[in-house]
Amino acid sequence: MFDLQKIDKSWTLFIDRDGVINDEKKEDYILNWNEFKFYDGTTKAMKILNEKFGIIVMVTNQKGVAKKLMTMEDLNNIHKNMLAVITDNGGRIDKIYACTDLEDSSPNRKPNPGMAFMAKQDFPEIDFSKSIMVGNKLSDMNFGRNAGISTVFVATTDPETPFPHPSIDFRFTNLLSFAKALTNTL
Repeated sequence: MFDLQKIDKSWTLFIDRDGVINDEKKEDYILNWNEFKFYDGTTKAMKILNEKFGIIVMVTNQKGVAKKLMTMEDLNNIHKNMLAVITDNGGRIDKIYACTDLEDSSPNRKPNPGMAFMAKQDFPEIDFSKSIMVGNKLSDMNFGRNAGISTVFVATTDPETPFPHPSIDFRFTNLLSFAKALTNTL
């Protein structure tokens, strides 16, 4: 464990989408921009995170594309609109990695660490020992563990997940409470 106050621009934030940034549809997929709803406080959190982290990348499993429930164009439209709102509110996401593969065995599908390695290839300055993965599922936490990244669990959708837990370094109620912890404004 480390002091969250010590995070600076040399650190990288890996962040999940559904259930962290926006409402997650239980056992279903966000299929278009009309279904995408930011959690309260998300844009404020992203502004704080923008000020703290040198690199911010989103890593999201999006099996709905492979299941033909939505197209890549639908997914790209969701992300284009999401990024516009985040940017307009002082936040940023440097790159989005979306695994649309159907098979859980795919090296890029969380909890497998493939998307972390893609990010490292695109941003060679990423140091996994100075990175944090924020997610709302144990698969996100295990993605972090598998890549050597520290983990932050947000209890938005699965509050019954036990803590302490071997895959979870820190636990917060939501993204804004994590962001506030970085600035010591709880």
